[in-house]
Amino acid sequence: MSAVQFLNSKAEVLKKTSALVHNINAAKGLQEVMKTNLGPKGTLKMLVGGAGQIKLTKDGNVLMHEMQIQHPTASMIARAATAQDDNVGDGTTSNVLLIGELLKQADRLIQDGIHPRIITEGYELARQHCLEFLESFRKSLGETTDLAVLRNVARTSLQTKLHPELANLLIDIVVEAVLTIRQDNKPIDLFMVELMHMPHRMATESRFVRGLVLDHGARHPDMPRRLENVYILTCNVSLEYEKTEVNSGFFFSNAEQRDKLIKSERKFVQERCEKIIALKRQVCGEDGKKTFCVINQKGVEPLALDLLAREGIIALRRAKRRNMERITLACGGNAVNSVDELTAEDLGYADEVYEVSLGDDRFFFIEGCKNPKSCTILIKGQNEHTISIMKDAVRDGLRAVKNTIEDGCLIPGAGAFEIAAYSSLQTFKDTVKGKAKLGVQAFAESLLIIPKILAENAGLDVQETIIKLLDAYREQKDKNVSIGLNVEDGNPISPEMQGIIDNYIVKKNFLNIAPVLAEQLLLVDEVLRAGKRMSSPIDEAAAMAGGM
Repeated sequence: MSAVQFLNSKAEVLKKTSALVHNINAAKGLQEVMKTNLGPKGTLKMLVGGAGQIKLTKDGNVLMHEMQIQHPTASMIARAATAQDDNVGDGTTSNVLLIGELLKQADRLIQDGIHPRIITEGYELARQHCLEFLESFRKSLGETTDLAVLRNVARTSLQTKLHPELANLLIDIVVEAVLTIRQDNKPIDLFMVELMHMPHRMATESRFVRGLVLDHGARHPDMPRRLENVYILTCNVSLEYEKTEVNSGFFFSNAEQRDKLIKSERKFVQERCEKIIALKRQVCGEDGKKTFCVINQKGVEPLALDLLAREGIIALRRAKRRNMERITLACGGNAVNSVDELTAEDLGYADEVYEVSLGDDRFFFIEGCKNPKSCTILIKGQNEHTISIMKDAVRDGLRAVKNTIEDGCLIPGAGAFEIAAYSSLQTFKDTVKGKAKLGVQAFAESLLIIPKILAENAGLDVQETIIKLLDAYREQKDKNVSIGLNVEDGNPISPEMQGIIDNYIVKKNFLNIAPVLAEQLLLVDEVLRAGKRMSSPIDEAAAMAGGM
């Protein structure tokens, strides 16, 4: 009996070998589920919810979040993998595959009598060497970022998750969106890119909007539906009569007092509307060439809408809070909280604004902004499945381009880093003394899981492909040329020449997360289920009833 079971008779315990097998099997099981998703030739998974919802995806992050994983070790691996995606936008599937392979290689060594502590020491030496090798393997971009490089980064990210035709359409959209919101000496904020979807027409009609698309429109039938050369007032001002904050009431004894009360309420809103109209007349003049639009975060009552409609002003109410900052960044001007001291400097400008109706849904387009620092990617599709896959892919593409700009360097893709790191570790292994070199060798073999799975998913002979790649790398090693896998024919290629590029920060996180978690799981010698919350609510209720 375990010592813990003396303290808690209900405790469940897995000791030594059983605990290790428990963890290794969980990692191998998760690896088997995820491995078919890797790379441009990966297959899709269909997720079916409890209420019959269906989702098609090959995005590892989506799968890890959406799948119900009950095994505690598998759940821990999934959380670690998704943490990388949340930070840098990619690498979920690669993390799961490497953790599974590291534990699988360790299992072979343990069966040969090698202690897990020796294996983990070898893994740690290999990890440190790979991080140092990564610094020499990366390719610097210099002070200016080439547009062609960013397009290749976006292509590599998008083509692993979408059909090539659809991915090629989105490449320029993603790159232009990131370059639009980029500001000197400031971190790139991807929240300034609005992803708006319209269940309408074909996915190939998705486009980049140099401005904003709002998911609501004007609320007055007489307001114009399209304006050109538009001044835009962004405000957070109540244009409706509001109740007092304290619990108060007004009492009247005759109709005259009631009319007087209504007039005073209307006067409160009317004065604000008249100040907006006065500003419109000041900046637009009488020739009608300039127009005016009001976007308000708070409400606008019908009488105020009517006043603005008579002046040819489009007024939008209840704008989302997240859009208020985006509108001023896209169009210019300032978001105002009062109409008392309005000036022309508070106004933004756009070439045109117009409204599009799709059934009961309305979309308001603000286009032709002069120097926008916020923009919109408009995603169209025939159904929710298509739109959902495209949105997930676009988010990953945006983060891949952002990472490249911020890193100032890149890593050749197509499994090139793993092949080069494997060869480097073979040389490094000879400098390691003792049994720890077995751990270094196992780590090197584990890295090859990435090119192996890429070859397997492409329907190629895995062993033949890996031998080809390693032979080609040895031949080109002195020329400082990286070697990757061509998934079309299985031959070695230069990823840089083919435009297959990975992010430096993704590889760095990949080497920091997966090996460390694998080492921790290997050192687990006892799994205890003896926590305070272990018993069910029924048992707790019975215990309480017995004590009364």
